[in-house]
Amino acid sequence: MTTMTETSARFREFKMPDVGEGLTEAEILKWYVQPGDTVTDGQVVCEVETAKAAVELPIPFDGVVHELRFPEGTTVDVGQVIIAVDVVPGGGEAAAEPAAPAVAEPEPAAEPEAPKGRQPVLVGYGVAESSTKRRARKGTEPPAAAAAAIQGELNGHTTATAVPAPASTVVAESRPLAKPPVRKLAKDLGIDLATVTPTGPGGIITREDVHAAATPVPEPAAAPAAPAAAPEAVAVPVAAAPVPGARETRIPVKGVRKAIAQAMVGSAFTAPHVTEFVTVDVTRTMKLVAELKEDKDMAGVRVNPLLIIAKALLVAIKRNPEVNAAWDEANQEIVQKHYVNLGIAAATPRGLIVPNIKDAHDKTLPQLAAALGELVTTAREGKTSPAAMAGGTVTITNVGVFGVDTGTPILNPGESAILAIGAIKLQPWVHKGKVKPRQVTTLALSFDHRLVDGELGSRVLADVAAILEQPKRLITWA
Repeated sequence: MTTMTETSARFREFKMPDVGEGLTEAEILKWYVQPGDTVTDGQVVCEVETAKAAVELPIPFDGVVHELRFPEGTTVDVGQVIIAVDVVPGGGEAAAEPAAPAVAEPEPAAEPEAPKGRQPVLVGYGVAESSTKRRARKGTEPPAAAAAAIQGELNGHTTATAVPAPASTVVAESRPLAKPPVRKLAKDLGIDLATVTPTGPGGIITREDVHAAATPVPEPAAAPAAPAAAPEAVAVPVAAAPVPGARETRIPVKGVRKAIAQAMVGSAFTAPHVTEFVTVDVTRTMKLVAELKEDKDMAGVRVNPLLIIAKALLVAIKRNPEVNAAWDEANQEIVQKHYVNLGIAAATPRGLIVPNIKDAHDKTLPQLAAALGELVTTAREGKTSPAAMAGGTVTITNVGVFGVDTGTPILNPGESAILAIGAIKLQPWVHKGKVKPRQVTTLALSFDHRLVDGELGSRVLADVAAILEQPKRLITWA
């Protein structure tokens, strides 16, 4: 029994968390630590791939890596232990040291000065500056001990072995209570936990609290976004290198690619798709793009045709708000969205993903350009978080960057429409009664016919085309 107690007190185990809103498994892509390495609270120890994205996992305590339970490339169920950490440096020697001072001393004033080394503290709070520390007498546990116990349990600490700190040295009282994955989610969304209203037991902030703070407008029946069917030239998917002389190469279907297949099959055979096309002269839009690149107000952001098309779609949605909706099969309701989380389909080495720009409808043109640039950069680096792909309402996919004229994109599950942009080419066009070379492209709008009938879909597509033909309508119609 003694050995078991010492072992449990010495080693801490870190389990695979749910990093993607209800996902059940993740693949370990890369370990950043090895047995014998020292780790600290919040340090990233590995990168995993879920069905939505690649995510870095921080460990919630300090210690020395004892064992990595799974090699790279292994798919691990949520809740399985992936790493064991020795939290008692020196092993048995450190465990034996508390034996001498275990006897209670008659007077607190006679207690020895605390060692100047690292003291037991709450995870993530740091060591408070203090020259001495005294053990609290029996029955005189400071008021902050209860909060310390809750925080210790949240971060996986065995609070029974921690030394209660005096009230003057505890800096945790003003720090919101939240589990490490929730803190990571808040960081990804840019949410200050101090501004979030907790609803969990004991004042703990939950994932739902963070999402509520990130999205001011309620999101009933919003389905997590899944990858779209058509690519966007953020990065070119990388296939497995063929073995010389081999006649076949087999690639396991897992992670993001597996999610693509499941989502697209589900969408194609659940939502009745309709696709409409329009070919439009975008010469004036291309001139506007060139002018904006020289505008000092747009300095530091990327300006391209996708930016103007995205803004045109947002204006068209504002003029036809019924198109921005979702079908709630369980309740047999149409859920109208009063916000637009604009998805941009992006091709990455791990497959197609659709991160979205939250509340894109409220952004100015410079803000929208900055958000698009950040989205593309994050996708290229493979750092897109699951939160960035959740809650999309309408999507754009740019197949034109591959020289493709147009396509028939498949809807993201839970969304009502997706706009495909074809290649912009110089073509002969009748302009003011004469045939002239003009910049022309073809747009394709796919929509869920349960939500959007032909009239509504046609109005939206026609509005986008009209704005691209005469960009000044961005001002008159906005």
